[in-house]
Amino acid sequence: MKTLVYIEKDPTNNKVREVSVELTAKAYSMMEPLDGEVIGAFIGYGLPENSDVLFKYGMDELINLTDERLENLQSMVVKEVLSEIIKEEEPDIVLFGATHNGRDIAPLVASNLKTGLTADCTQLKVDDYKDKGKRLFQIRPAFGGNIIATIITPEDTPMMATVREGVMPLPSETVDNPVNVEKLNETFDEELIMNEFLSVVQKEQKVNLKKTDIVVSGGAGVGSAENFKLLHDLAEALGGDVGASRAAVDFGYADKERQVGQTGTVVRPKLYIACGISGQVQHRAGMEESQKIIAINKGPDAPIFDIAHKGIVGDLNEVIPTMLHYLKEEE
Repeated sequence: MKTLVYIEKDPTNNKVREVSVELTAKAYSMMEPLDGEVIGAFIGYGLPENSDVLFKYGMDELINLTDERLENLQSMVVKEVLSEIIKEEEPDIVLFGATHNGRDIAPLVASNLKTGLTADCTQLKVDDYKDKGKRLFQIRPAFGGNIIATIITPEDTPMMATVREGVMPLPSETVDNPVNVEKLNETFDEELIMNEFLSVVQKEQKVNLKKTDIVVSGGAGVGSAENFKLLHDLAEALGGDVGASRAAVDFGYADKERQVGQTGTVVRPKLYIACGISGQVQHRAGMEESQKIIAINKGPDAPIFDIAHKGIVGDLNEVIPTMLHYLKEEE
C-alpha cells in the first residue's frame, strides 16, 4: 500500500506545519507493517526550511512544485497539480490536515478524483474489510459528539481523510530514512491563477494551549464570563493557561481560541483541571490523553469523573478559592 500526505508550510516560521509531521508519522505507523510507502506532496512557494524532519518520521519521498505565483494559496492550481500527482503515484490513501488550506483543497481533489472524503478524523487505522482487502478505517465523533463513527470507503481509491492537528501524537522514536526530494517541473494553466488578493493578514495567536503544561478549563457549569476569572487566577497561580469547553464558548464565557475538544484544540498537558465540565465525548476527545486530569463538578455522576485521575464533587466557586488559598500559603 501507499499513503500520500499533503504537506503544508506554517507561514509564521516557514517550517512544516505540525499536523503534516503528525500525519507523516501516522502514515508510517500504518504502512510499515504492510511494507508500504509514505510520500508527501508540497505545492507552494519555497519548501519548508525543516523538510528533512518528515523523513525522520517515516516519509520515503517528498514531491514538490514550487513557484512564486503560489505564495498565496491557489486552490484551483493545487487541485489540478495534486490530482495529477495522485494519478501518477496511485496512492491507496491521501491524508490532509484539517486546516483552512486542507479543508479547502481536500474536497476539491476528492470531487475531481470521484472518491470519498471523511472530515475531522480523530483516529485512523488500516484493516481488512469483508472481501475488499485492506481499507482505511476513518474514525470521528458524529451527531454532535454523541457517538464515535467508523467510516469506510469500500470501493473507490484513494481513500481520503482530513485530520485535526494534535490528535495524532508523535512517536518517541524516529526512523533513519534518507532525504529524498523530487522537484516537479510541471506547468499549470495560467488561467487558474487568482491574482486579486487584497491582502493576506496573519492573525497573531495569543493562546497556544498545545504548548502549555497546565490547562485549567471551564465549561457551562462555570456559570458566567465573570466566574471565568477564578479559572484565570488558578491558571496564573499554577503557571498555566485557561481553556474552555464548546458550551462555555457558545455561551460567550470564553473566546473561541480557548476551546478544547473535537472542534477546538487537542491538548495533552501534564495537568488538566476540568471545572464545571460535564465531560461529553466531543470534549473528551480533546483532552483525555492529558497526563493527569482533575475534575471539579457539582454532579457526582458527571461523565468527566470516568476519565479523571482525581475528582472533587463540589461547587467550583468554593473549591477554587480554597485551592488558591493553599497555593498562596506554599509561596
